[in-house]
Parts: sequence; C-alpha cells; structure tokens
Amino acid sequence: MPNFISHQQVIDGATRLFGELGYDGTSLRLIADALGVGPATVIEVAGDKHALYIEVMRQAYEAERTMLEEVVAQAGPGRSAVHDIVDAYLDFHVARPQNRSLWAHRSVSDAADISELEDHYVRPLFKLVARRIKDLVPPDVDTYYLLGTMVWCVHGFLGSGLFDRSQGMRRADDPAAVTSFRAHLHVLMDRLLVPEVPSPRTHVTSPT
Repeated sequence: MPNFISHQQVIDGATRLFGELGYDGTSLRLIADALGVGPATVIEVAGDKHALYIEVMRQAYEAERTMLEEVVAQAGPGRSAVHDIVDAYLDFHVARPQNRSLWAHRSVSDAADISELEDHYVRPLFKLVARRIKDLVPPDVDTYYLLGTMVWCVHGFLGSGLFDRSQGMRRADDPAAVTSFRAHLHVLMDRLLVPEVPSPRTHVTSPT
C-alpha cells in the first residue's frame, strides 16, 4: 500500500512544519506534500489541520510535563532544587528546539483562534513547579513571575542568543555559551530567592 503512513509519522511531519512556519503559515496540503501523500490520507490517518495542531501541542506538553515531573520529584534540597529545575528546563529546550518554536509562534498570535492551550498546557506546569519552590520565594516576589523570568530568559537565549563581550553573538549551538548562560541563570534565580542563612560558625576557644 504505497500511501500507507502511520499516525505518528503524520504528527512528526506536522510538528516540524508548525515549528518552522507556525499554524497559520502551514496548510494541510503542505503537510501532505512533505509526507508524500494526499491531504485525504492525512485526514484519514490523523485528522484535519486543527486536529493535527491540537495533537502536536499535546505531545509537546506531555514531553515537557514528563521532564518536569521527574526533576521536581528528584530535585535536591533548598535552592539547589531551583538550580535543578533551571538546568532541566534549559537542557530540554536545547535538545528539543521544535518545542520552543511551537510556543514562540503562539507568542506572536499564531493560531489565535485556538486560545485555550496556555491554560490547558502551560498553567499546569507552572503550578507543578510553583508548589515545589514556594517556600524558597520571599513574600515580595511573585512565584509565577519568577518562573516566567526563567522561561523568558531561556526562550530568549535559544531564539536570539546573547552578545559576546568582544564581537558577534553567542548562541545555543555553542556548548560554552550554554554553560555560561546556565551559570547566569543560577545567579539570577538565586537573587530572587529567600537569602540563604549562613551556617553558624563553631566558636573555638584559644588555649590560654
């Protein structure tokens, strides 16, 4: 059967095109052409363009949810938990640039008629992490704003890079740039957390 294609192959192809062109810039015909089948085959296997987009975003959410649930469950004590979450979030999006691209398109009103995805897919992840770090956040810092700062910084770095001190840009395809950006994120998050209480020094009496 020459036109056979699996459901996941259709979703993977749609993910790539939605990530590159956005929902509004991607037609069902374009998805079908990229897969080497007709639009009718795509609809039969995985649904119309709207259904494809919903499934693409659901799978993107599930991958991120799995990652965050694991890191939240395994994160260390105190502010090291925030470092663990920051590291996992950064590494996830470095490794899966299409996830970031899908949400970046939404930030410029792509698929504006499908408005419920942030509440369905982003809010639960914020709640998950907020519950884990709430005791580390001082009263004058909004926990959701703190997490938003992490998200904005990571997506900004991955999307446009940062100026190098001397010349040019440092981008996420440069491991050294990722390492230095990670260190900056740790410092930034630390400044927004409850100050660490220094360990009391043991008083040693000098011999007389």
